[in-house]
Amino acid sequence: MKRHWSTIKVALALGLPNIARAVGYRAGVRLGINKVRRLHADVPEGPFFVGTKLSPVDAPVVSSWGSEAMWFGRWPVITQDAPPDWFTNPMTGARIPDPGRPWWQIPDFDPAVGDIKCIWEASRFDWVVAFAQRARQGSVEELARLNVWLADWIRQNAPYVGPNWKCGQEASIRVMHLSCAAAMLGQIHDAQPALRALVALHLQRIEPTVQYAMAQDNNHGTSEAAALFIGGTWLAMFGDAHAARWAATGRKWLENRAVRLIGPQGTFSQYSANYHRLMLDTFSWVAVWQGLVGGPPLSTAWHEKALVAARWLYAMTQPSTGDVPNVGANDGARLLPLTDAPYRDYRPSVHLAMALFGNRRAYASCAPAQAMLAWLDVPEATELAPPPGVLQADDGGFTVIRNAQAMALLRYPRFRFRPSQADALHVDLWIAGKSHLRDAGTFSYNTEPRWLGYFGGTQSHNTVQFDGRDQMPRLSRFLFGDWLKTDAVEPVTGIDPVTTAAAYRDHQGAHHHRSLRLHGNRLQIRDRIDGFNDRAVLRWRLAPGDWGLESNSVDGSFVAVSADGGQRLRVSADIPIARCELVEGWESLYYLEKTATPVLEFEVVRSGTLISEYEW
Repeated sequence: MKRHWSTIKVALALGLPNIARAVGYRAGVRLGINKVRRLHADVPEGPFFVGTKLSPVDAPVVSSWGSEAMWFGRWPVITQDAPPDWFTNPMTGARIPDPGRPWWQIPDFDPAVGDIKCIWEASRFDWVVAFAQRARQGSVEELARLNVWLADWIRQNAPYVGPNWKCGQEASIRVMHLSCAAAMLGQIHDAQPALRALVALHLQRIEPTVQYAMAQDNNHGTSEAAALFIGGTWLAMFGDAHAARWAATGRKWLENRAVRLIGPQGTFSQYSANYHRLMLDTFSWVAVWQGLVGGPPLSTAWHEKALVAARWLYAMTQPSTGDVPNVGANDGARLLPLTDAPYRDYRPSVHLAMALFGNRRAYASCAPAQAMLAWLDVPEATELAPPPGVLQADDGGFTVIRNAQAMALLRYPRFRFRPSQADALHVDLWIAGKSHLRDAGTFSYNTEPRWLGYFGGTQSHNTVQFDGRDQMPRLSRFLFGDWLKTDAVEPVTGIDPVTTAAAYRDHQGAHHHRSLRLHGNRLQIRDRIDGFNDRAVLRWRLAPGDWGLESNSVDGSFVAVSADGGQRLRVSADIPIARCELVEGWESLYYLEKTATPVLEFEVVRSGTLISEYEW
């Protein structure tokens, strides 16, 4: 009965219109009512691109998609001059059985093939951007390769057949990368007929299912709206009969998604640093495209939302490394791969967005960020933005505090949209641009239940777990029930120390209040806990390395010490300590990667206050 009531509450939180859109879409596809089942299109014949008349860009080209590509920014995959097999998972060698089936007959999760995202990765057209860069710099061979691969892709992936047509967002990413290549090669206004036909058949796939994308309240909607807007405004130049409708639909949903999904302080609906970047890159490319093709600009409200989203990510990003807290879901997605910046370097995206929406330079000196602007012909802003400071994003439950050396993040539950992880009151600590107390990440959407539960659950975060359960019950692969609500938030105050706090009570009555005090070279965290039945476990996920554990018989505290002695984490309590030990945990900095990491577990069986102090 509890589970049914939890499901009802989640349904109401998701919104009945969204549920109706999703149910209607699935029923329409299954019954053949949705017109996506009736789409047909001819396979366009190249060339898709011709030699450019533009001069080379004063910026390096990406090194990927020469002899090697990186799946999800992490996994090297050998590439040849000839096109790859578009239906084989290079991580496992498994191939989609019967890829000639209509896309709706192919399952999302096929154990025999593995994660379908491994199939989709090559069909996101990152290589289109890479080949176009080299063609812009004068490589005739890369221009030929670009046309050969595109011709092979559309022959092997005939319109609306096979796994690479399953997802409207995947089609949308292809449209954005095709349009980016056209911009770099100066072939927007005189696009080849084959390229125009390729874009049109993608928009035909996106349009009938756009309501389903909007029902997700996530980056599916922003991506698909952007593709319709970009493709529609593009094809309108050539008199396409459907172009005006596509452009108008895309514009409407771009405006709608910005207002609905981005909060007043810039938090995006998915509560994820990487999905935030994907959304922001999408909006940045829309803004660049708008400047290239002209027409009525998007609204002031849209630009204001894009700016606060850019400032949110700027506050999260380490200026020296470009890395960000590993919070929220992360599936390895990245749009506009125009530089060799590592996958976890967010500075090119931040720099671009701050230039477009804030007319500020985010970074005085960052070569990949400057290259990003050069490739998109976006001028550098003259005024440098102030250094990233405090962020109090109560629209999504994120507080960032800083001093000269360190940054601490407190994650608390403010769920207007569905949470993807049970990470209430998680804390990240960054010192000199490096992560020292860290989130476990995501690993995979298609894996064994134990790993789905681990990486999305409370156990993989720097917080307190009550009675061995998650903070919220998991209802399905992507859905938690009984969404938590913060019952107290203390705003950021002070300079030395900088302080903040938040608290929640879960659906079974357990209560957790956490306060942070960031001093010059230490972070103190106080946890007041009560309302649980048997036990509470506080976990601190440490940076990989050799750590030792010492106990103090005088005050009953425990200290975890790094091998070089430069990092010390002291934990104590005003109640008896049942257990304190270093155990092996797991983290995932990249999709499909999991590596061991030390975790300090601190267990008590009574209500009380736990004190943790991290010194460096």
